[in-house]
Amino acid sequence: MSAPSADAVAAVRPDAARTGTPDGFAQRFEALASNIERVVRGKREVVELGVTCILSEGHLLVEDVPGVGKTTLARCLAASIDASYQRVQFTPDLLPSDITGVTVYNQHKGAFEFHSGPVFANVVLGDEINRASPKTQSALLEVMEERRVTVDGRPHPVPRPFMVIATQNPVDMDGTYALPEAQLDRFLMRVSMGYPDLEAEVSVLQGGGVQVDSLAAVASREEVAWLVELATRVHVAPALYDYIALVAAASRSAVELRLGASPRGSLALLRAARVRAMADARPYVIPEDVRALAAPVLAHRLVLTPEAELRGRTGADVIADLLQAVVAPPVTSAR
Repeated sequence: MSAPSADAVAAVRPDAARTGTPDGFAQRFEALASNIERVVRGKREVVELGVTCILSEGHLLVEDVPGVGKTTLARCLAASIDASYQRVQFTPDLLPSDITGVTVYNQHKGAFEFHSGPVFANVVLGDEINRASPKTQSALLEVMEERRVTVDGRPHPVPRPFMVIATQNPVDMDGTYALPEAQLDRFLMRVSMGYPDLEAEVSVLQGGGVQVDSLAAVASREEVAWLVELATRVHVAPALYDYIALVAAASRSAVELRLGASPRGSLALLRAARVRAMADARPYVIPEDVRALAAPVLAHRLVLTPEAELRGRTGADVIADLLQAVVAPPVTSAR
């Protein structure tokens, strides 16, 4: 696979989405995805899910074994947006204040001042998040949901748009702490990189593509905020609201699950489906948008029974079964 050229990426007009049309949105979506693909080769589906997560104003969890490009994908997502960016390397000795910031006394002014931490950026990369202690992991809970940090009883809002991109190694590897269900539920999506195919790996060995540090931004912070707002206007038929709710409700009564999808998960699936519709230049959601995103949006929110785990079942397997069991409504167009 040949990487898109810089000229091809730049050919998309920066103000295309300002027209407010699905075609303009789809152009900007393609520009972001193509820019990332200049570095992350052979992973189009994962790249599109990452861009969908950004434009849904959600948080992304990238999980896989070391060395398959988790951090590279996260850095490319951040580099493609002309916005503030901070990277936090999670280690066992990392403290919550190392993320959120701390209040210190200024002797010259005779007052306490808040020194903000790296979480006060538009895009925050938490690398190997499950290598930090649970106490430090919990420091992200409030800011991921509320978009603010409370230090010494005072709230401090983070800038908008705001997104956490976290990477983690499988929990059975040495030196890792499993993320609690409450924190997993705050990630809009969880994706897995997987090993590259032969062609992509050969291209990497030959030095194909560009380096992350030389990747140029193709969207401004203001444009991303506009795209996020534009996606919220996508039409959703009443039958599709019912469909999303029925899929979530079915997970709560599934015999293989101890914990089903939360209402937060239903809302996340709705937001992501709207973005996928606009990325396909459609001003309305269809059942296929929901089906395509159900696993990356809902699977990590599920807790399997011990019996299901012993059989080797996964959350994605259960979601696939639920999508077979819940009847999708007919394809509907905009009103």
